[in-house]
Order: sequence, then C-alpha cells, then structure tokens
Amino acid sequence: MRQPVPTSICAGGVDPIDRPVEYIPSRERTNDDPRWMFTGVLNGQFESTRNDGSKHGTSTKVDQQWLSGFFDWGSWQEVLGSWAMGAIAGRARLGGIPCGVITPETRVSVCRVPADPANPASEAQSINQAGQVWYPDSAYKTAQVIADFAREELPLFVFANWRGFSGGLKDMYDQVLKFGAMIVEELITYPCPVFVYLPPHAELRGGAWVVIDPAINPDHMELFCTPDTCRGGVLEPEGTVEIKYRFKDLVAAMDRLDDECKQLVSEVKATTTTSPQQFVDVKDLKDQLKQRHEQLMPSYQQAAHQFADLHDTPGRLTARGLVSACVEWRSSRAFFFALLARRLLEQEAVKCSQLAKNPSVVA
Repeated sequence: MRQPVPTSICAGGVDPIDRPVEYIPSRERTNDDPRWMFTGVLNGQFESTRNDGSKHGTSTKVDQQWLSGFFDWGSWQEVLGSWAMGAIAGRARLGGIPCGVITPETRVSVCRVPADPANPASEAQSINQAGQVWYPDSAYKTAQVIADFAREELPLFVFANWRGFSGGLKDMYDQVLKFGAMIVEELITYPCPVFVYLPPHAELRGGAWVVIDPAINPDHMELFCTPDTCRGGVLEPEGTVEIKYRFKDLVAAMDRLDDECKQLVSEVKATTTTSPQQFVDVKDLKDQLKQRHEQLMPSYQQAAHQFADLHDTPGRLTARGLVSACVEWRSSRAFFFALLARRLLEQEAVKCSQLAKNPSVVA
C-alpha cells in the first residue's frame, strides 16, 4: 500500500502555516505574473512595471519588501513551461504537503508554429492567444498534467480564472472540445482531493465552469471563492443583459418606473386620432417619449448590467450552494492546509478500512 502523504513537514518551520498571503492580484496591474500568487514577489517588481510591460528604473530599497505567496517559499516548480503557455502548471508544497497546481495565464501569450521542413512554401507562424481562455493546446496541457498528478496521487489546487474555451473555427478543427472533455474525464477519476479556488478578481465563465464543476466528482472536488471581488456564472453580465434585458424590456421598465414616461404614455393612450390635429399631437407625444427613452437608456443599461452582475457575486453563489465557502485570500493558506490535512487523513482512513475488509485488495 502506498505510504500516506506527510501532513506536517514544515508546520511551524521556516514558512509558517498561519502566515498571511501578502501578495494580492489586481485588475489594474495587467502585467502581473500569475505565478506570483504561488511564489510571492518583491513589491517593487510589479510597482515599477507599467501597463505596456516595460520597466522604468529601479525601485528604492524601501520599496523592496517581500510579499509572500500562497505556497511554501521556494517550493514552486513549474512543469511543461515552454508548451501551451496559456495554462500554467506545476508542483508546490503547502505546509510541507506536495500538491499539483494549475492556473491560467492572464496575459496575452504567443503560440509559435514552426515551418514544415518538408514543405518549402510553409512559413513559421506566431499566434497571439488571449489570457483566461482555454485553447486546444492549453486544454490538452491541462488534461495531461491532471493525469500526471493523478498517477503521483498529489492533491490538486486549481486557481480558476477562466472565461471559457476558444470558439473559433480553427480551434474547433484543432479539437478544443475533445481536449475539454479530456479534462472532465481526468477529474471524474481523480483519486485525491481537488480544491478549485477563485482568487481575488478572478472569474469563472462559460464552458470553463462546466469543466471544473465539483458536481462531476463530488467525493473529491470542492469549490471555494474569495469574498466580494470574484465572479462566477455561465454567462457574463453583458450576455445576460442581451437575453434578459433587451431593448423592449428596458423600455417597459422605463414606462413603469419613470414619472415622465408614465405621463407621456398615459397621454398617448388618452388621446384619440379622429382628426388630423389629434394625429399630430399623438406623433409629438410619441417623439417626446422616444427622446426620453434615449435619454434614460444609458442609465438603465448600466443598472441592468449591475443587476445581472449581482447574480454572480460570491454571496449569491454561496446562497445557491454552488460554492462550499467564501475564503479570505490573506488567510487562505491556513484554511486550505487544515482542510487538506483533514481530507488526506480521511482518505487514508477509508483506504485502511477497505483493506481491513478485503486484505487481498492492494490500495
């Protein structure tokens, strides 16, 4: 029988379990490396990085303060780093417990396709790939590393921040759906605890939600999120508004809520069109009503967007039972270490019980 994974190698050691996670991802810093969530970073390193990705000068010694990451210091080791850079995978330790880690690349990555040596007419290609999206290569990489971690019986952390799968015709021919299904197949049979966590300012949308939904493996998978800033749902607010709050629905809301619109609507209904003058009056009233609708439309669209966004907040996800709990990012390290240690002990107890019932079965 395989030996149980150690659960307290570094407890109280060099990297304490209960220390806060000081590095916090931000939407304003678009060039932050997602790996900094795991490794930590000097704050001067990202403060001196502009939106264009260039660094201007060096920060002062006062700025050079270390912001710790989620995993144990120095334990992060990336795997398959040069292939399918839209997905980041590696191994790390949490309180001494070895874990597998997967997260998306939030920046634009480049997929380089070399020229075919057997075809003189072919040329090398460089394809830009948007961040937070599963392309065929990154989806295949994700499925492959999950399979590798399963063979090693490593607990898996998925720091989810995907907006979905790429839906281009070329991506369909490159079997993006097949590789997405492979991710589901690997997670269904994953033998160890799987924690899907939405870090600060992360979002989980579209097909990405379906692929890593804990319902596909409820015995081992759990979904958590940070309070307030993360979002989750199949449709983004813009898509929800396009379906649930179309133009006619917004106009109906204006006529119901706005006093001026209600008055104009009542005047239009009360005015008959038996004479030419009355016909002109009705036309003027309808023109005024149309102008009022155009004036109010931006505000009502913004309100509709905000209303749709409220359905994707962590509080709403918790109320609907879609996430197990909301976990603060700064204290997430201690929370997940305690939860992981308990899950591993439970898993080992189940294996011992099964072995006691049937000694011929090798766990």
